[in-house]
Amino acid sequence: MKVFMIGTQRSGSNLLRLMVNQAESIAAPHPPHLLERFTPLLPAYGDLRDEANFEQLIDDAVTMIERNPVPWGVAFDRAEIRARCRENSLVAIFGAVMDSMAEANGKPHWMCKSLANVHFLPEIERYFGSEARYLYLYRDGRDVCLSFLKAVVGEKTAFHVAQQWQREQMLALECGRRVPATQYLALSYEELTRNSESTLQLLCRWLGIDFHPAMLDFHQSEEASKTAASGQMWANVKQPVMAGNSKKWLKGLTRDEIIDFESVAGDALVALDYELELVGTQELPRSYDEAMMMALGAENRRRKSAVREELSPEDAAARKPQEDLLAAIRARGVAA
Repeated sequence: MKVFMIGTQRSGSNLLRLMVNQAESIAAPHPPHLLERFTPLLPAYGDLRDEANFEQLIDDAVTMIERNPVPWGVAFDRAEIRARCRENSLVAIFGAVMDSMAEANGKPHWMCKSLANVHFLPEIERYFGSEARYLYLYRDGRDVCLSFLKAVVGEKTAFHVAQQWQREQMLALECGRRVPATQYLALSYEELTRNSESTLQLLCRWLGIDFHPAMLDFHQSEEASKTAASGQMWANVKQPVMAGNSKKWLKGLTRDEIIDFESVAGDALVALDYELELVGTQELPRSYDEAMMMALGAENRRRKSAVREELSPEDAAARKPQEDLLAAIRARGVAA
């Protein structure tokens, strides 16, 4: 069984990953982000039917995982990964790496927390077929927005976060309409934190695995310690479930930010049964002309740059090995 968690970052996905990783039969490592990071780079590899090109892609993908800021603790054999691939494709490498990781951990199943896989679902569905399960974790987008505005990653205006969140929720909901009902489950962050045990029991029944109380003690696990030590944005995973960690956007976002978010992503909020606070009651949806879009884009870039400059030396050092690899691959493509 291959479980794909889909949705948007800052939605409690590390919390749920660590809970699931406590199960006896499912390995859930820190996300590899292979499809998201390598799909744009594929032109640098040329025709993957050429064995040398495909083996280069395998080596780079495995190197990326070996440089993960949260170590997997798995020694990968490139030849074994090649042998596991049913075809010469990136998605085949991804599956082979995940299979190898699960076996190294003595577990028959795995879950991938690379939420951006929501953008690659047709390819995932084609390759994995009935083996795949799609776990859609969602959270009030305005709380997601507030979290992104504070984080070292992601978009930095409510407008841009809303664009991403709206698009990714719609892709996840479309998946639920497309795949067999037995392969899809939607869970809300609010329910997971408010009723953790019953939500996990529901998840375990869907997965066909036993619920273990240790899933609620995720914060005491070795994996939680490794994750928390690898970056400031994951520090909370060493704490128990924060049942009241919702609706912080009511105080954390400005009125303008709420209007921006609800104007852009109101359809997805309503589809997920979240009530709009301002748009449609006190305010009309905001429209955006070219000048406003340009100004918002400039502000988003400025804020991203500022966050990068304020990154702690520890966080910067943890990210640098993967960034250096990606830069080298891009340079290789330009040289070719």
